[in-house]
Amino acid sequence: AGARDVFGRFPMKPVSRIAEARPAVQRKSIVEMAVAVLRENILRGDYPEGAPLRQDALATELGVSRIPVREALRQLEVEGLVTFSPHYGAVVSTLELSQIEELFDLRAILEGGLLRRAAPHLTEEHFRRAETVLEAYDRAFEEGDVAEWGALNWEFHSTLLSAANRPLTLGMLSTIHNQSDRYMRLQLKLTGGELRASNEHRAICEALRGGEVRMATALLREHIRNAGRSLVRFLRVQREIEAAGP
Repeated sequence: AGARDVFGRFPMKPVSRIAEARPAVQRKSIVEMAVAVLRENILRGDYPEGAPLRQDALATELGVSRIPVREALRQLEVEGLVTFSPHYGAVVSTLELSQIEELFDLRAILEGGLLRRAAPHLTEEHFRRAETVLEAYDRAFEEGDVAEWGALNWEFHSTLLSAANRPLTLGMLSTIHNQSDRYMRLQLKLTGGELRASNEHRAICEALRGGEVRMATALLREHIRNAGRSLVRFLRVQREIEAAGP
């Protein structure tokens, strides 16, 4: 497990150097690449909640100057993944349990409404894409690829919701998803639950294919709220254990 740092947390793992991914840099700006790398490291848990994000160190590890790192951290602050403290600078944000509950309530409300709008516009292509995503999700589960679970979970939801043609709402939901995704990955890694999620996803698709929009919406909302309740229970226990100390 390794020694803890002065904040009482395990040290962060090194990130991939952006300078070593030149073809990708040609397609995206350096800031966008920095955002993508730092976001994934936070979601993956390489940077635990409360961990300091020192701009000099990150710039060296990413192979860029401090300017794009600073801009990337500001963007991640908007996404709710980073908090700027007067005393410690940028740190990985920590969500209270009540905030996590609120995020899942928001998702249930927004996604339910968006799915109702999307349903009349769903095509066979949407359903084929959703099925392909679920097959990839199941493979990732079998291989223990936690990072893929989170990405594919959102890809499944967004595949169906995109038919509503409400990009602003979908963007808000993407941000909400990212804020809770790092906790979901930790929970699934330690407790399981991927198979249940996959089955619930398939039930939503079946209801939509059958024209049962009201049922699909109810299944989606319950799926999200069940995930939120399960996550909060898990985190409450984990934080009580951490507070108790060794």
